[in-house]
Formats: sequence, structure tokens, C-alpha cells
Amino acid sequence: MSESISSTNDLSWDEFQRVELRAGTVIEVEDFPEARRPAYRLKIDFGAEIGVRKSSAQITDLYQKSDLLGRQVLAVVNFPPKQIGPMRSECLVTGVRRQDGAVVLASVDETVPNGNRLE
Repeated sequence: MSESISSTNDLSWDEFQRVELRAGTVIEVEDFPEARRPAYRLKIDFGAEIGVRKSSAQITDLYQKSDLLGRQVLAVVNFPPKQIGPMRSECLVTGVRRQDGAVVLASVDETVPNGNRLE
């Protein structure tokens, strides 16, 4: 039996709708040696409406650069840009942390058009 989350954490549907989780395809992956923890610099194509966005991701435990090229990921595209060391991150790539601390990317089961929104 699962415990329910406190009602103080509840979001309204309108609040959730403001978060733009979109599918995008990784088109470039580079090492990010300036990051505090091992990470990659990613360029992700979100289609014509949103364009290409940059992000960093601490996913080096489970993914090689070659694993990521062409892979679709889910990312939040409407957070303000965030300075991460020498780069400006323009989206937040999502994932779920395993028990050992490694991050498993959130993705789609089938290919969808870049920029499509999580419903």
C-alpha cells in the first residue's frame, strides 16, 4: 500500500500544464570537463517551433556519447536559462535516479515528432 503525498504538495492542473515537457532528439554530445560532477553537454532538437537547445546532463554512469546521439529524451523547455560553469543550460533533461545514484533518462517508447508535448 502506498502512502499519499501531503496535500500541501498538491499541484493544480493549471500549474502542471505550465510545465512544458517536450520530446527532443539529441543531435550533439560533448564531454563537459568543467562540470563539478561528470556530465555531458548536449544539443537537443525540439523541432521548428522551439529549435535547438543546450543542456548538461549528469548521465555518464550509464550512457556513452554514442548511446545518446539520435536518442529522443523528455526535457522541460520553459525554465529560465541556468548558468552551469561556462555554459548556459537552456532546458532540463529529465531522468530518474536509480538506487546506486545513476540517472536513467526519461524517454518515449516510440519516435514522436520533436517538440511534441507530454500529455
